[in-house]
Amino acid sequence: MKCSSSVLAAAAGMMATASAHGFITSPQARLAGSAMKAACGTQVYNQQASDNYGNIQGELQVAATQTDYNAAECNIWLCKGFKYSDNTANVQTWTAGQVVDFTFDVRAPHTGYANVSIVNTATNTIIGDQLLYYSDFADNAKPIPANETSFSITIPSDLGDSCSTAGSCVVQHYWNAASINQTYESCVDFVVRGLGSGPSSSYFTVATPLSSSRVTTSTSAPVPTIPITLSSAVPTTLQTTVSSASSTSVPVAAAASSTPYDGEYTC
Repeated sequence: MKCSSSVLAAAAGMMATASAHGFITSPQARLAGSAMKAACGTQVYNQQASDNYGNIQGELQVAATQTDYNAAECNIWLCKGFKYSDNTANVQTWTAGQVVDFTFDVRAPHTGYANVSIVNTATNTIIGDQLLYYSDFADNAKPIPANETSFSITIPSDLGDSCSTAGSCVVQHYWNAASINQTYESCVDFVVRGLGSGPSSSYFTVATPLSSSRVTTSTSAPVPTIPITLSSAVPTTLQTTVSSASSTSVPVAAAASSTPYDGEYTC
């Protein structure tokens, strides 16, 4: 029996949808729209518009049968091909040092690794360090830890003007479910306005629990007391000393930048 390309595409779309299992639900992440449809093709768009939890391999399976899939324009390994121009109403405005809460829905677990990073959309590369890293994510052999579905990130204070223009940066959740060879990406568009007092991107929120061998802490030495001598014309009862406040410990840092990536995705 012979099958038409449309039937094959529909079947591929159904298989991909059946295995769709992860997406950022808050803040609002990029969704499929007309710009994605024009770049990635009607069937790829239809698949993701019906279920935005789908994986990249499922999209590519559908795209392989389509003549309207433009690989360069789709750029499917950046936010699964979802476009900024379809999501201009969903751009978040944050400040440096701001702590932002995220919710991620693991619809069904598939063991792999994951990271949360700020990505330059022009080059599809991570800016600075990963903000979060999970060496064992959505492990289907155990209950899903709370910090895999609800977590916070701190907006780095040394981004400069890299993320001052809407569409130039996204916070991307990247989940490589290596156990089933499926990759899930979801992206939140944002801009940074003004200056904050938060930590630089060298220090970032760590998804716990992690083994002690992966976590280091650093504490600055206290600033010494500095005596101030007043003029002899001033009564001695007014002489005093001023002590600078001791510095607080800096946030925990994790050494995760050397984490390998899927061959199709380079950060």
